[in-house]
Amino acid sequence: MDWGRAKNVLIYAFLLLNLVLGYQLWADVREQADTNLDFASLADSTQKAMEEKSIQLLCPIPSMTPALPKISYHYVSGESIGKPVTLNKPVESKLIFMGTDLVDALGDQIPEFGNYRYDPQASQEMTDAELERVKVAGAAGRFVMHTLVDGKWPLFNDQLELYYSEQKIVSYRQSLVEIAPMEDEQEQKILPASGALKRLVDAFIPEGSSIKDIQLGYYGQVFNSESQVAAPSWRFTLESGEIYYVQGISGDVTVNSPRDEEGKEQG
Repeated sequence: MDWGRAKNVLIYAFLLLNLVLGYQLWADVREQADTNLDFASLADSTQKAMEEKSIQLLCPIPSMTPALPKISYHYVSGESIGKPVTLNKPVESKLIFMGTDLVDALGDQIPEFGNYRYDPQASQEMTDAELERVKVAGAAGRFVMHTLVDGKWPLFNDQLELYYSEQKIVSYRQSLVEIAPMEDEQEQKILPASGALKRLVDAFIPEGSSIKDIQLGYYGQVFNSESQVAAPSWRFTLESGEIYYVQGISGDVTVNSPRDEEGKEQG
């Protein structure tokens, strides 16, 4: 064997691999920069108001402003959340962070599981009172996932709850939804996240708050009817646990606190 030639081939192969990996890293960084804004990109008035109220921004500000319609949805079973179901085969809880691995593990046990997305902001360890309320024996906490509209935007009103114990997902609660476009509803370009943030800072978020997550999805007030309506909305999550939804078309604000799951809408 010509070892000198073989060594040269390996060197060139490693150089090519490094070039490919370097390009991928550059592309990822550029894409992240293109899709997120930071504090310095906000209007001077918003920056000043946040500084005066000691409001901290701990996450990027999404720059996307897609055109989206309102949607209609209803629960197939008629209930917004089903009863606990024990998994036939418990799976490792660490798979929640591994995307397709989790789908492979639970796709044959939970209906439509591939159309859900994990929501770390809503997932938590559970208090004794919460465990008593959901009646899931032995659970230490839950992971929350939302069904996706058009395979991309989470429907915040709907959630699949995965309950874990001793580092294994052991049971779940789910109510399947059917989503449909609304008649005569047109797509509309939504309010930028920076504009929604300005509205919250000016009139809603308390002084000294820290914003830890901003995400675009669908949300709507729930009424006592079979069919519900949800609109594209920005969800702002504070470190205190409070959640603010800013409707992406009208700009209306809905506040959900940890003690008030129904939420209060304000124009």
